[in-house]
Amino acid sequence: MIERMIESLERWRGRRVAVAMSGGVDSSLAASLLARAGAEVVGVHMRTQPSPPGEHARDARAVAASMGFEFHDFDLSEMFRGDVVDPFIDDYLAGRTPNPCAICNRRLKFGALLDRALSLGAEAIATGHYARVRMNEAGRCELYRAADGSRDQTYFLFGLGQEQLRRAIFPLGDLKKSDVRELARELGLEVADKPDSVEICFIPGNDYRRFLAQEAGERLEGREGVIVNASGEVLGRHAGAHNFTIGQRKGLGIAAPRPLYVVGIDNDTQTVTVGYEEELLAQSLTIERVNWVSLAPQAEPLRARVRIRYRSPGFMGMIFPEPDGRARIEFDEPVRAITPGQAAVAYDDGGDERVLFGGWIRKE
Repeated sequence: MIERMIESLERWRGRRVAVAMSGGVDSSLAASLLARAGAEVVGVHMRTQPSPPGEHARDARAVAASMGFEFHDFDLSEMFRGDVVDPFIDDYLAGRTPNPCAICNRRLKFGALLDRALSLGAEAIATGHYARVRMNEAGRCELYRAADGSRDQTYFLFGLGQEQLRRAIFPLGDLKKSDVRELARELGLEVADKPDSVEICFIPGNDYRRFLAQEAGERLEGREGVIVNASGEVLGRHAGAHNFTIGQRKGLGIAAPRPLYVVGIDNDTQTVTVGYEEELLAQSLTIERVNWVSLAPQAEPLRARVRIRYRSPGFMGMIFPEPDGRARIEFDEPVRAITPGQAAVAYDDGGDERVLFGGWIRKE
């Protein structure tokens, strides 16, 4: 398998390539494969906290040293705070459920970090993302789902433009996660069995409520409100609508003959509306800031499979592009828990493989 993977990267032989090294097994294997394919590898690490380099940076540097290529640790903490963390807080306080990874990929990893890589003379940047890029006959880069569907990360990459995709290398796109671990052990990488990072990298323990309480400070004061049903009947009170997300069931503190779910959040009045599961269903949504990925911008309606969250299986529907960077999506069947702030990403009908476009779900 190693020979096959190296052969797939042969076109980078003798060319300078930066590898975004997080210190984990995925990016470390990507670097190792490119080095063995003859690329001139330079490791780049994106530090997101202003503190001295931590465990991940040290692991990334150690992997680079073990393979004998240069390594650069860039402090992008100020930009990360302004472009990722602060908007995350703002979204929650505005009644939206944010998607920071998609923003980070577009603005930081394939934005600021790519710029740093190019300044070092690199032609492209490789990452440990599970995704695939191909060039079509017209010269447009197309983004495809990874071979390992359970690890596919194209949902978080929908915001990349053509120039970013032209300079992106995803060496792991054709591998299963189990293959990655096996290859890393075979190549003697010390991080072969290092646990994967999970959830949102800047939120300890994935406790976003505690994070908001610590970071938002006075902005959370006076945000108490009521929990109501669809008829406006008050069922309870809460300490702030930012503590709720669409589709949430746990933590409502309301007794009912059937399970209740959050079906609406009004940030202006701090009103949280709950209802039964069928009230979560909707058959359409609007997205804004649409980014056309594998397709050139379209004006005519088209049919596609749309994922409305990372673990979404995708739902068939018609997409109606609008001239202002928005699009209306009409699903064949009602879908559950459409959540403002999340992304809607469209894939080819008949295979769910090629990413057509994506955009941000608008709060109606």
